[in-house]
Amino acid sequence: MHPSPAPQTDARPTGWLNADSCQLPELDRLVKTVTRPQDCPQASRIAHNVPVYDGTSLRAAQAASTEPAQWRAALMAEWAEVWRHGAGVLVVQGLYADAAVVDATTQQFQALIEASRKSGQGGDHFAKPGANDRVWNALEKLCLQAPDVFAAYYGNALLATVCEAWLGPAYQVTSQINCVNPGGAAQTAHRDYHLGFFNAEGAARFPVHVHQLSPLLTLQGAVAHVDMPLESGPTLYLPHSQKYLPGYLVAGVPAFQAYFDAHHVQLPLKKGDGIFFNPALMHAAGHNRSADIRRMANLLQVSSAFGRCMETVDRVRMAQALYPSLLQWQSTGQMAPDDLAAAVAACAEGYAFPTNLDRDPPLGGLAPQSQQDLVHSALAQSHSPAQFSATLLAQTQTRLS
Repeated sequence: MHPSPAPQTDARPTGWLNADSCQLPELDRLVKTVTRPQDCPQASRIAHNVPVYDGTSLRAAQAASTEPAQWRAALMAEWAEVWRHGAGVLVVQGLYADAAVVDATTQQFQALIEASRKSGQGGDHFAKPGANDRVWNALEKLCLQAPDVFAAYYGNALLATVCEAWLGPAYQVTSQINCVNPGGAAQTAHRDYHLGFFNAEGAARFPVHVHQLSPLLTLQGAVAHVDMPLESGPTLYLPHSQKYLPGYLVAGVPAFQAYFDAHHVQLPLKKGDGIFFNPALMHAAGHNRSADIRRMANLLQVSSAFGRCMETVDRVRMAQALYPSLLQWQSTGQMAPDDLAAAVAACAEGYAFPTNLDRDPPLGGLAPQSQQDLVHSALAQSHSPAQFSATLLAQTQTRLS
């Protein structure tokens, strides 16, 4: 049991939400909002109410800017507005400029899928057996299996800009491979982590301000690893639905599912495109009606430094595996500084807490050195992999209780 809804003295919702809060006309009013070009001036076009950005144009515009940091900040502010008060979803076409990087990663993902099948851990609790192949914690597995590929794939400054736009610095990347085979059925409409992983009764136990907070802690995304025409079933979205406050209570409610089925949009993607959305946006994987397209995507669930990831990730082991590649790429100049920083951000923990403040005090500042700080310091001093590993393990020990 949770307390009864608190009385409201103004138009702001207070207390707790319940089934009486879920009015379909209010969702309909929000979904009928038109996405205007002036709300997303850097977008190349608007398709089915969703802003579509061209990655090549964005990279060129930043490179040509006399104030690239200010240009980037303006783009991030635009994206944050899209996710919070706008359509709730956007596409970055050509998120990866080099298709070879995507193809090399796809080969590693396929090897992970085969290993998962052989171990008997293949499949997905979100779908019937055989409908798709999902590999959990693909982030860590890719890093340990092929650190050079990981560095090239996550060493993408534009991807880092996407993550930072919603979550700020020290975000935590996690990922899962999802490959939907021909015939794979569509999902029912839902929201995602955090509150999206509770049933309606569980979500209703959280006060209204937590319903407002939950979407701010996570960014959902997907990178297309194959071309995804509509017949392959790319994800279905309901633009502007993230603004519907009691939306965590309506997953599975027939009237709301019927509304989603009637009003969702679906966008084809090309290999290397990325789509990113507010986790409170109502969405569902589509039905793969193709005869031969195995719809593979890298599902990115990026968490705020102030939230909790869904998956346990051994970032110490990842940093140890990745550091030699980063050192080599830095010494040879093969990777631009912004891209290298993006690879570090995807691997190492960027937030200094929680820690053991008796053994890891914030000397000289308000917080101790983070794992990312340690990686960058080691790279700046060209520490050997053995030196770095020893320093990293020593830091890890000081953080234990």
